[in-house]
Amino acid sequence: MLKFNIRGENIEVTDAIREYVEKRVAKLDKYLEPNLPAEAHVNLKVYSNKTYKVEVTIPLPYLTLRAEETSNDMYGSVDLVTDKLERQIRKYKTKVNRKAREKGIKDLEFVDTVDEAEDDTKLDVVRTKQISLKPMDVEEAALQMDMLGHDFFIYEDAETNGTSIVYRRKDGRYGLIEVD
Repeated sequence: MLKFNIRGENIEVTDAIREYVEKRVAKLDKYLEPNLPAEAHVNLKVYSNKTYKVEVTIPLPYLTLRAEETSNDMYGSVDLVTDKLERQIRKYKTKVNRKAREKGIKDLEFVDTVDEAEDDTKLDVVRTKQISLKPMDVEEAALQMDMLGHDFFIYEDAETNGTSIVYRRKDGRYGLIEVD
């Protein structure tokens, strides 16, 4: 059962908006494990040009779901972000289930990632995040990185038990850094 943490920036979160967000995002509950406590962090923003941005993050032990959408309609943005999250879940389950069948693994787990600082012109640490590395292969790490929309992903290599980093290169392909 999903719990909700809904915040608004430059907008008051009315009961109608809260109910709509909860109703739409709660439909993702059918994809989640029933006894798994999960919390959806929803951030609603309104910009001066009357555009609405909806960000939803659902951290799970094996995956972090995250999506955002911007449009001229708050309810439309909620619909778009929910559809995006649903596609992510289906893509994740399809690929992971295929991998698990190939390798004979029952449960594959993913880790949370570290967000990059937005201002890279000076060394000003604006956010610190703790992560726990869980075993996976490079393809699973690249999938998790893509689903989160990040440019890199740190993970524990399931074969070597060493720390590795997969990253997106400027040409769109992937790179791998293996730590000794």
